[in-house]
Amino acid sequence: MEYVIEYIDAFWSLTMDMAPYLLLGFLFAGILKVTVPPNIMNKYLGKSNTSSVINASLFGVPLPLCSCGVLPAGISLYKNGASKGSSVSFLISTPQTGVDSILVTWSMLGLPFAILRPIVAFFTGIMGGLLTNKLDHENNDPKPVDDKNNQAKFSVQEIFRYAFIEMVNDIAKWLVIGLLIAAFISVIIPDSFFTDFHLTGITGMLLILVVSIPLYICATSSVPIAAVLLLKGLSPGALLVFLMAGPATNAATITVIGKNLGKRTLTIYMASLIVGSLFFGMLIDYFLPAAWFSPLAIISGDHQHEILPYWLTLSSTILLTILVALSFIKSIIQRIKIMKNKPSFAQGNVMIEEMKFEVEGMTCGKCKAKVENGIRTIPGINDVVADNENDTLTISGAGITSEIIENKINELGYDYKGEIKD
Repeated sequence: MEYVIEYIDAFWSLTMDMAPYLLLGFLFAGILKVTVPPNIMNKYLGKSNTSSVINASLFGVPLPLCSCGVLPAGISLYKNGASKGSSVSFLISTPQTGVDSILVTWSMLGLPFAILRPIVAFFTGIMGGLLTNKLDHENNDPKPVDDKNNQAKFSVQEIFRYAFIEMVNDIAKWLVIGLLIAAFISVIIPDSFFTDFHLTGITGMLLILVVSIPLYICATSSVPIAAVLLLKGLSPGALLVFLMAGPATNAATITVIGKNLGKRTLTIYMASLIVGSLFFGMLIDYFLPAAWFSPLAIISGDHQHEILPYWLTLSSTILLTILVALSFIKSIIQRIKIMKNKPSFAQGNVMIEEMKFEVEGMTCGKCKAKVENGIRTIPGINDVVADNENDTLTISGAGITSEIIENKINELGYDYKGEIKD
């Protein structure tokens, strides 16, 4: 019972530390989404030169997209006019950070880490983009950019909808998982675990790198885990490796980038992240003052919030809890809808046929919405339900072929695996 109480207390303390900054980050993300014109990135990323690569990294650093959400965005940029180098720069820099994760990093890991994360994301993105332009010339000719709809329409309603509905739907599951893991680590792993077992320095970095690459964790939900690992004795350099490699790589990312941009580009992408994370990790451990990265006392029985008033922290935590709960309820309702779908049915004089496909790369609510909205643009579609948990897409309609669906899925930047036959 003592461990249960300690676990609940750790989970609650972590949540309270994150909530105000996370909500503020969501709001900034909504403002960024609404005020930046939809196609403005394409306009500045279309050439295979240094300026396009730098622009891509500058665009990517503040955007609140994890590795799952950045995949369709980055692939779409490439297919709509961005050079391969700038696309890689965007794919590397974007998932490592974002306005929301920067604020949460500040609250839980301190200002030096909050400053370093976007800087590291920026330079590793540039490195990957420049190497791609130099080493991979295949299909790297810029495509004509469609400059239509290049006007942003300001809408307060859309800001709040994107910030507190779409963004929450995107990270709710992984945020909760991250907090649960962080609380578990804080209770189970002894203090100074990594120093006692000599898992510091380059050894700790390599270990964290091997563990982080295949797993999915978003930039924001990685912060509470990182904060606990720092308290347990993990070196700041190894912690930076975790904060870079965790959000920027996972199995889905590797598969989709390899198929859409080529194996050579994938190799450059992975090499840039691995070399960049180890370089900056060693820079922190061996050249920067250790006092900058001292663990913050974020998990303790007498937990206090010195910067923000308690009422603001508590109300933010309650609001975040409600938003996450609503996101889970919505997800459950959608799953029930999937279960109730019938194989086929007739509507009037037209036979509405149901088809089911396997689609990889849909790892969040944003991916699900993008696929569903894209498929609905196909003439003849009656209904569409994407299940990002099981990598399936179920559609009903008249005159729809698997080739049509495959082309649309590839256009959206996801990995079409074929039709599922019952």
